[in-house]
Amino acid sequence: MKIAFVSFEVYPLAKVGGLADVAGSLPKALKKKNVDVSIFMPYHKIVEENIKKFGLEVKKVIDDFDLGIGTDQKASIYKTNLPETDIPIYLVSNDYYFSSKDVYGSPDGGQQAIFFTKAVIDSIKKLNIHFDVIHSNDWQTGLLPVYLKTIYREDSYFSDISTVYTIHNLGYQGVFDRSYMNFAKLPDYVYNMDGIEFYGRINFMKGGILFSDIVNTVSPTYAEEIKTPEYGEKLEGVLQLRKDVLYGVLNGIDYVENDPETDKRIPYNYNLKSLEGKRKNKDSLQKEVGLEVERDTPVIGLISRLFDQKGLDLVDDIMKYVVASCNVNFVLLGTGEPKYENAFLELAKEFPKKVAVKIGFDVNLAQRIYAASDFFLMPSKYEPCGLGQMYSLRYGTIPIVRYTGGLADTVAEFDGKSGNGFGFKNYDSSYLLKAILKALYYYKRDDFMPVLIKNAMNTDLSWERSASEYVKLYELSKTR
Repeated sequence: MKIAFVSFEVYPLAKVGGLADVAGSLPKALKKKNVDVSIFMPYHKIVEENIKKFGLEVKKVIDDFDLGIGTDQKASIYKTNLPETDIPIYLVSNDYYFSSKDVYGSPDGGQQAIFFTKAVIDSIKKLNIHFDVIHSNDWQTGLLPVYLKTIYREDSYFSDISTVYTIHNLGYQGVFDRSYMNFAKLPDYVYNMDGIEFYGRINFMKGGILFSDIVNTVSPTYAEEIKTPEYGEKLEGVLQLRKDVLYGVLNGIDYVENDPETDKRIPYNYNLKSLEGKRKNKDSLQKEVGLEVERDTPVIGLISRLFDQKGLDLVDDIMKYVVASCNVNFVLLGTGEPKYENAFLELAKEFPKKVAVKIGFDVNLAQRIYAASDFFLMPSKYEPCGLGQMYSLRYGTIPIVRYTGGLADTVAEFDGKSGNGFGFKNYDSSYLLKAILKALYYYKRDDFMPVLIKNAMNTDLSWERSASEYVKLYELSKTR
């Protein structure tokens, strides 16, 4: 089976969020299942830098060509490989649309996404690769199945290609003015309430949901949640309409890239049989971020975009009490809304030996926080899947989460014997506080923590299981 995997970001060539981790890991797991995967992504400036960093070969495989949309800009296609694999990556290149070092830095994200999507379709034909399935991801590629089911409908080259569309976060849908219909050169008949029209505008993700053969999202619980008004982001009716082809497949993480026994990004390696390295990592992190080095003091880590979705209002509401009253250290890494950045920076000023806040994102520091912390905080308002709790479990760091979406699918309440973390359901800071206090109670019990850490590190969240589910979806898409 030949799969074209289309994503706007792919780790380690370009990473902003969890989409990049999925796009960089899932193809490798599919390859092990004897699936022939090719990746298509934009040739961002950061990609060019990382190709040099990894010493990858890159060559132009298609010269400049017109796209037949509302711009004279031309696309060209380059080819490289996913680092340390033979999985090909085809890079859509254009200096106008992909000139920013910021992956999502284009002044016109709608035009950028249309340009990329149309270039992928046309390049597939020019490359003369006969894919069985095109797997597109998130709103930036939402119009891809719309194109295939409309202006390419009579093109025999694409007649046997089916489509799978993955929603990574329903909160970001790609909603733009109706004028983008003309730029995309899509037929007028798709602009209606049964098509891509959305409250007088156009919605890229709605197009992906309606026009794909199979739709999935990144956890079973989230697949159910998004069919309700609370989580549906005004698309719950559309998702209910397509419920017969809507599936939830839990993401995984790369167990080779994220292995506490071999990870070069952490100072001390360790495994379940010998956890001394984890304790040394804790000492090292406390020293690095300016906290008192005290092994008996539990460290609570938080790595996140600092937005409302991530439950930062709950954390802000109770963390001063937790730090002042419970003898804990709190380490935060992230960037986002100024109100949260300022609030946590103020907390660090008030408790300089107990709280460390690093505004920004540092992949290596993030890994050290996963490895060194005792607990990992993730009280999201909603969470399609979440990767932070998976990384923390892999490194024996116990998650404290709100049971929603993928968090509910990966974290089970510890009862003294079974379970791998702690959590709460009601979105209220008092329930978060109760979950933290329960976790700290078990932390003080030497007879329970080894069991809890063992349960965490034995949780299987590798891509092996998830890749098999995607193969089933690809096969199912061929029957639609």
